Amino acid sequence: MPSAPTPSAQLDRLTAFEGGPFPVLSLYLNLQPDDRGRDRFDSFIRNELSGRIATYPAAGPERASLEQDEERVRDYLKTVDRAANGLALFSCSGAGLFEAIQLAAPLTEHRLYISDQPHLYPLARVIDEYPRYAVVVADTHTARVLVIAVNTIERAQSIENTKTKRHKVGGWSQARYQRHVDNFRQQHAKEVADVLTRIVRDEQISSIVLGGDEVIVSFLRNELPKDIAERLVDVIRLDAGAPEHEILQSSLEALQRQDVQSDVERVGELLDAYRSNGLGVVGVDAVRKALEVGQVQELVITAVPDSIATPIGESAEQPPDRTPEERIADDLIVKARQTAASIRFIENPELLKPFGGVGAFLRFLL
Repeated sequence: MPSAPTPSAQLDRLTAFEGGPFPVLSLYLNLQPDDRGRDRFDSFIRNELSGRIATYPAAGPERASLEQDEERVRDYLKTVDRAANGLALFSCSGAGLFEAIQLAAPLTEHRLYISDQPHLYPLARVIDEYPRYAVVVADTHTARVLVIAVNTIERAQSIENTKTKRHKVGGWSQARYQRHVDNFRQQHAKEVADVLTRIVRDEQISSIVLGGDEVIVSFLRNELPKDIAERLVDVIRLDAGAPEHEILQSSLEALQRQDVQSDVERVGELLDAYRSNGLGVVGVDAVRKALEVGQVQELVITAVPDSIATPIGESAEQPPDRTPEERIADDLIVKARQTAASIRFIENPELLKPFGGVGAFLRFLL
C-alpha cells in the first residue's frame, strides 16, 4: 500500500501551483475540541466563508469557482479524522487545485484567505515548528527508535535483548559477573546505535533526542558514530515504557529549548557570512535576487511575518486577504522550496528585525 504524502511533500506540490484568473482559497482550522469535546470551526466556516464568497459578482467565473470550493470544503470537513489537531486546505476549483493536509500539530486559530495564490507561510511555519527528528527511548535491554514529524510518529522500531541485573556475589566472581553484564549491555547498545544510524543516514534526519537513564545513555554515547553523535540535540530522562504522548511532548520540548540558543547562533553566523565573505545576504530585495538565480542554500526568515520590512511601493497593489508582509513571506518561501533551499524560521523577531526580517546563506558567489 502506498504511503500517504507527508506535509512537506504536499507543501512542495503547492509551491509548484501557478496562479491564474481564479481565486485561491487557503483555509487554516484549529481542530482541537473545546472543553465540551465539540469542534469549534462550524460557525467560522458558516460566517466567514460564505461572507467572503458573497463579495464576488454573482454571475462571474470567480464566484462560480469559489462556490464549488465551498461545497468541496464542506464535504471534506465531514471526513476529517477526529484525532487531527489542525487542517490546512487549499482549493481553486477553476484551476483544478484541491490539497488538504490534516495535522497532528495544532494550529492556534482559524484563518481564511482568498487570493491569487495559496498562502503557504503558516504551513511552512508549522512544519518548521514541529520538525522531523529521531528519538531513542531505551533501557539496558529494550529500546524504541521513533521518527517524528509534524507532531506525529511516522515510524517506530522496537529492539529487545537479554535482560540483565547486577547481583552481589563477592570477590573475583563479582568482577567476572559485572563484566558479563556489561558485555550484554554493550551489545544491546551497539544494536540500538546501528539501527538508529541506519535510519538517520537513510532518511537524512538532522536531529536526535536520546531518552533513558544514565547507564544506557553512557553505553549508547560510546557506540554512536561521530556523524550521528553530532546530531544529538539533548538527553532527557524518559522511562523505556513511556507512552507515546509523553515521548512526543518531552522530545519536542527538548528541541524547542535547543532552538532558542541555536537561533541566536544561526543569526550570528548569517551576519558573519554577510560581513566577511559575501556568502550571506540580508533584507528582502537582496534575498529575492539571490533566490531568483538559485544562489540560496538556506532562507532565514522571521517567525512573525508582521516584522518583515516591506520595500517601498509594494503595499498599494496587494490583495486584501494577505498583508504585504505575508505576501512577501509567501513569495520567498515558494521560491526557496522551488530551488531546493532549506528554510529556517527564527522565533524571536528582534533577532532579524534590524535586517528586514529575512536573510539567506548562499551556495556560491556571482
